[in-house]
Amino acid sequence: MTVEEQANYVGNVGLSKNLFLKDKKHRYYIVSALAHTNVDLKVLSQRLGLGKGGLRMAPEEALGEILQVPLGSVTPFALVNETARNVSLLLDQGFRTQEHCFFHPLSNDISISLNTNGLDKLLKSIEKEPTYVDLEASPLVGKDQPPDLAAFVPSTSMVLPDTQAEVSSSKTSAGNQISPVSTDSKSITVTDVGNFVDEILEKTSTLCLSEITEDSIKQHGGKLGDVIANSIRKHLTSDLKNLATIFKNTAYTEGFNAGTKYQPKRL
Repeated sequence: MTVEEQANYVGNVGLSKNLFLKDKKHRYYIVSALAHTNVDLKVLSQRLGLGKGGLRMAPEEALGEILQVPLGSVTPFALVNETARNVSLLLDQGFRTQEHCFFHPLSNDISISLNTNGLDKLLKSIEKEPTYVDLEASPLVGKDQPPDLAAFVPSTSMVLPDTQAEVSSSKTSAGNQISPVSTDSKSITVTDVGNFVDEILEKTSTLCLSEITEDSIKQHGGKLGDVIANSIRKHLTSDLKNLATIFKNTAYTEGFNAGTKYQPKRL
């Protein structure tokens, strides 16, 4: 989840930190930098021509909706997803000084090591031109000195869908709401369909059993099934979406690893 935790596994050289940002017009950015690079969002915002307070951290729901990655897995690789096509990517020029750099391949239980040539090849394969900039620079911006990074502001806004309808539908027909049930789980690695299905069944059955009590049977009677169904939708939708995203991203990672290890002979 953090650079410090990643360092425990791969060391301190070539580590990247990746920020997912948005501006006031709902345009999104990934800023990928070496762990020790100082990224001042106020300065960066001015360099993009957005004013001092034009950039902020993107909301957590945007990770799933746009990048299609879970929390702690922001990475330049997320641009392979069609939903992230209009996200702008700014890369630290410091990456070019490293023999290799580490990035999460859409899931933070794995780190991939590659140099900037490999990263450039990946980005160009999805029609993204790599852009390396000095993220610690603080050039003056004024009437005669236009923002030096203004060309990298996305031309398209991306407004997340309204979630109010989903919240409203979580209420029961009797107007009662199910009390929250903790569905937090330890970090998992989904590498096959069996594990994926088992995880879904475990979460669902745990929630169902927690709702079936003497009091709930007396209170809801024949409508208890509807109450439990609404509870599952309310409390497990986000969790199951994250599981599905992890499964998809792990599959992509396995394919990426296989592709880099096996190169067919040219005829």
